[in-house]
Amino acid sequence: MLPVVRPARTLPLVVLLLCALLAGCGPGPAGPADTVGRDVRKAVADWSRATPEGLAGIPFAERSYEVSSVRRDGARAVAAARLRHRLAGYDTAPEESAREVDLVREGGVWRVTADRPAPGALPQLWDQGPVRVAAGTRSLVLGGAGQSAETLREIAAEADRAVPAVSAAWPGPWAGRVVVLVPGSLDAMARLLGRPADTYRGLGAVTTGRVGAGQAPADRVVVNPEGYAGLGAEGRRIILTHEITHVATRSATSAATPLWLSEGFADWAAFRSAATTPERAAPALARAVRRGALPGELPRTEDFAFGGDPEAAARAYEGAWLACRLIAAKWGEKALVELYGRAGREPLETALRATLGVDRAGLTKAWQESLREELR
Repeated sequence: MLPVVRPARTLPLVVLLLCALLAGCGPGPAGPADTVGRDVRKAVADWSRATPEGLAGIPFAERSYEVSSVRRDGARAVAAARLRHRLAGYDTAPEESAREVDLVREGGVWRVTADRPAPGALPQLWDQGPVRVAAGTRSLVLGGAGQSAETLREIAAEADRAVPAVSAAWPGPWAGRVVVLVPGSLDAMARLLGRPADTYRGLGAVTTGRVGAGQAPADRVVVNPEGYAGLGAEGRRIILTHEITHVATRSATSAATPLWLSEGFADWAAFRSAATTPERAAPALARAVRRGALPGELPRTEDFAFGGDPEAAARAYEGAWLACRLIAAKWGEKALVELYGRAGREPLETALRATLGVDRAGLTKAWQESLREELR
């Protein structure tokens, strides 16, 4: 009988020989590069637990750096990392940003010397200098370099007054508190948001954040210190209430939500308790109506663009506000709130028929009639 060949019995030897040629298949003793990476990660972790002086007073619930790679050049190293931070009492999930951390090796120990945004990443407020903190009852205001404690306290007080006004207009679920960032200048604001300064010139504030339901970092209301300083008391109240309304409605807002409804609702909430007339609060649109240029349709998304014709943008915001004001007056505030919620999750035509009993053309016609009557 011929012997039976069993090649499987020779495989372990082949595998062992191959492993030897490749300098080991499984985990082995850590080499110098592994040791550097481990020691650098520990140094970054230890450093992140000790809040730097320029961040003193910021109520971090979490602040950690996850190192993904390390580049070493002698006694110096640069760690690529992901910063995760969360503000206690405000953020339901951590905000993340890409960072680079510089280290030096002294006395056999790695020590962090600097931390900065990674190339292409947006800076944090504290990258622009020491941060001042003013805590309100419903707000947390973080001020950039150069902002006075008095200014930040005043903004916190105004934000505290705006929050219940927003809750009265928007009965849907939201945190009922807000984080406000006040950079040191318009240019600092632009760097913080990654856009040219002219984008925000003349604006009082903007809101950042991701729309849609689900867990996400808290929105930030970012104040333009130059534009905000030029407003009177009523203007400041309206601006903050408008922006905080965007914070409150974030989870109900989606890419499907028409911009005229999103911006108009925020203005409706801001002007809801104001003693003003449409003609006074919508001067650009009033001028157009009086010269016979009645809008042919509700404001389009492109009509709200920054950096274009300021008169056209003003007409868009004013028209959006008056559309929401009309809905609240004719069909009721409850219907306006329901329309907002539905428009974020279903086609506008469907939402309009379900809440107002009209289609887009019917709403547009009613809006045009109200403009003729109130702005003539």
